[in-house]
Amino acid sequence: MTTPRARLLTPTIAIVTLAVLLTGCAATGNGASSAPTPEAASTGATTSAPTATPTSGQGTTPSTPGTAPASAAPSGSTTASGGSTAGAGDADGARCTVAELSGSIADGGGGGGAGAERVAIVLRDSGTRSCTLQGWPGVSFVGGGDGAQIGNPATLDRSAPHPTLTLRPGHEVQAIVTVEQSGDWDAATCEPRTTDGFRVIPPGSRQSLFVAASGSLFEACASTSIHQLTTTALASF
Repeated sequence: MTTPRARLLTPTIAIVTLAVLLTGCAATGNGASSAPTPEAASTGATTSAPTATPTSGQGTTPSTPGTAPASAAPSGSTTASGGSTAGAGDADGARCTVAELSGSIADGGGGGGAGAERVAIVLRDSGTRSCTLQGWPGVSFVGGGDGAQIGNPATLDRSAPHPTLTLRPGHEVQAIVTVEQSGDWDAATCEPRTTDGFRVIPPGSRQSLFVAASGSLFEACASTSIHQLTTTALASF
């Protein structure tokens, strides 16, 4: 037979059991509500992705200087044009080369004072283009059949004008050379030599051409203590 105390305990146990069940459900609900927290963390990591944009932007920054070599190409064109300018040495108006010139001797207009004679060294444009010359030619006697220089080269008469001269094909210019006669000195001082002619170096050139000349007028003094030749600048005639 059930006592009153037993009847009172039964509802109490039922209430406690229900409370425990409700507590477990509440705990489960709280666990579900906390699940979005990792998702929020994941979303936070996802929002950090735009930081890759500045990274790629920094990557494009070096490419800007990288375009500088392309802009340097015109300087290469400048070099090329400079090369073409140098190549323009064959153009009309450029300095005459030795290969384009021929030389000869002509009357220089009479005596150059006591014991001296004047001769003209004539340079002719034998090329196919117009070219220019300016200044004094180098002039010296040569002999021995091998082009060996005899004596001192000509002194330059710098009192003469020296304009730039343009030679067309077939045209000529001249320098007047004063030749002191070898007989003006005693043989021991002069050391006279027979010559074959003149070595002539056009202004601005390192090459020379040979101009034949013969006769007593062109006897040279081999002694370097004597200055036998004087030349004017090239001039038209």
